[in-house]
Amino acid sequence: RIEFSGREFALAMDPQQRLVLEVAWEALEDACQIPGRLAGTRTGVFVGLSSFDYYELLMADGRNFDAYLGTGNTNCVAANRLSYVLDLKGPSLAVDAACSSSLVAVHLACQSLWNGESDLCVAAGVHVMLSPRITMSFIKAGMMAADGRCKTFDARADGYVRSEGAGALILKPQSSALADGNRIYAVIRGSGTNHNGRSNGLTAPNPRAQESLLRQVWRQADVLPGQVQYVETHGTGTRANS
Repeated sequence: RIEFSGREFALAMDPQQRLVLEVAWEALEDACQIPGRLAGTRTGVFVGLSSFDYYELLMADGRNFDAYLGTGNTNCVAANRLSYVLDLKGPSLAVDAACSSSLVAVHLACQSLWNGESDLCVAAGVHVMLSPRITMSFIKAGMMAADGRCKTFDARADGYVRSEGAGALILKPQSSALADGNRIYAVIRGSGTNHNGRSNGLTAPNPRAQESLLRQVWRQADVLPGQVQYVETHGTGTRANS
């Protein structure tokens, strides 16, 4: 049993850290993994997150400066705290890749499993909006949909909508899952990540780079493009300068 002081848990800790603890525990239960039996194991934790709104709110009042401020609001601790609570010995890190943070966390978790670095991984993502400042900045940059609705691949598309939530996956090699009689929801056959490189703007996509990544992952997963039946994409529909 791990104890937290009232001040640490109730005031100094970013709610995102608490949400990661909650959804990871729920995911472990769903995967029939007993947390107490994971102590000392090579279980990796990879958490995608990219906001720090709570820290900004705490900084507005000097009375909030205390010994728990740093660990309560440093993004890496969102992963490290879970590893600490469950006494996990695998890699433990946070990933900030903007909109793709949680997907990159899953990618890194898969790499850790495929490379034999971890035997089990928790891959999670969390985002909580507690301050309007970033949204205001994005509005001024023309990134936000004026009517608060996403209209991806539509001629009316004029931006995206910020949202919040949390979720976690439990990943392990397919052979291990079959041997242990685990319930398998899906199999990840390949994954990849890259950067656009230079395009017509820092936040604008580069179709050639995205096509290159797709081809790379298809080859890795031994999947032909024509075999793909479902595609989920991130498309903001934000106006871009030519």
